[in-house]
Amino acid sequence: MWEKLRIVFTIPELRRKIFLTLLLLGIYRIGYWIPLPMIDQAALAEKVGDNSPFGQIIRQMTVFSASNLSQATIFGLGIMPYISASIILQLLGSVWKPLEELRKEGETGRKKINEYTRYLTVAICLIQSWFYIQTLLSAGGGGGDRIVAADFTNAAGRLTLGWTLTAVVTMTCGTIFLMWLGEQIDEFGIGNGISLLIMAGILARMPDAFIQLLGKSSSFSLTGFGGGSMGLETLLVLAVLFVAVVLGVVFITQGQRRIPTQSAKHVRGRRVFGGNRQYLPLKLNQSGVMPIIFASSLLMVPALLLQALIGLKADWAPYLAPIADMFNKGTSYTYNILYIGLIFFFCYFWTAISFNPKEVSENLKDYGTFIPGYRPGRRTADYLEKVMVRITYVGAGFLSLVAIVPTVVSAMLGVSGAITSFYGGTSLLIAVSVAFDLVQKIDNHLLMRNYSGLLES
Repeated sequence: MWEKLRIVFTIPELRRKIFLTLLLLGIYRIGYWIPLPMIDQAALAEKVGDNSPFGQIIRQMTVFSASNLSQATIFGLGIMPYISASIILQLLGSVWKPLEELRKEGETGRKKINEYTRYLTVAICLIQSWFYIQTLLSAGGGGGDRIVAADFTNAAGRLTLGWTLTAVVTMTCGTIFLMWLGEQIDEFGIGNGISLLIMAGILARMPDAFIQLLGKSSSFSLTGFGGGSMGLETLLVLAVLFVAVVLGVVFITQGQRRIPTQSAKHVRGRRVFGGNRQYLPLKLNQSGVMPIIFASSLLMVPALLLQALIGLKADWAPYLAPIADMFNKGTSYTYNILYIGLIFFFCYFWTAISFNPKEVSENLKDYGTFIPGYRPGRRTADYLEKVMVRITYVGAGFLSLVAIVPTVVSAMLGVSGAITSFYGGTSLLIAVSVAFDLVQKIDNHLLMRNYSGLLES
């Protein structure tokens, strides 16, 4: 392995790409900590650090967006608006004819769709940053006034309109700059830029979680589960969980259902071409981590609305408290059930959007390839659809297990959610998946120069 790493850095082009990628990720990490001047960061950290629904929602959004919402920085929104814009246009491309035609135009259509994505990202940033600032001001039912630094408030103690617009524009520019960083990594660096930004944000928080894991509440003696302290048996369970989730993520990420195919024979002169046996790889987890992101985002909406309604302190507000508890990620079984149901739904939904059996069947037919035992056309499409339904069920079950393991372990072992969320669950799924994609791109450069890949023995 050390010899392979040495070879990686002896290739000038690959070495330049790796160092440029590290430089751009370093710039992202610097901007990650530059705060907005109009927000009292100490007061915000106190508000987010508690166990309120507001703090839980902020921490959950931070994982997916490569952002620092808990400290209101210039990169506070992360790249989630860009991801949202990409998802919206991808979904519209399946139902809106003009976008569908653009997708079929190749490179020209892709550039046009990217241009629309940037414009939509700016609009989403303006809306999300405005609502984020307003949510900070109203967090805790009017107690958010103390989050605003005194130098930027009016006579009533509220953030002035001018400084509110300044914060909105600053956060919007920060997200646009992150989008530009991701595109530069795609073009001149190595790996997928947006995914690497998310992984960098996840990995940067892991050392803090590890320090907390081995902090004052930990003991290398048998203390039993729970009780407010983490004994040796709890640490062993967390270590086994970490290894098990990594192995499961690798297995599902690399897992494929290979459909055997055979190309038809063509006779040209005295030579016979074709007739080769190949296979059509179908991923077990065709939708990636998108179902988890969709499900988490959707469950945030009622939690935010209920929190805002309770903050009004009306006569009917106390009756909403039991409903709000149902959407508490840490303690509610109802939340976990809804979470699993939404993950299964979005797994099938995203697979239906990204994989079209009829289109695949037509492509196989055009290239003179068929699946043995099934006639080209409708029979082949029906067979592929049946296979995708079955393997998607397995992928959805795995995603559901990975998504709720941190919550269940935190409740059963009494471990902080900040630890279990980073050493098992969605964060680990994203980090491992992106790492595999990065290694595969490095392998492509090595194989073009007749070197063995990093994953080859």
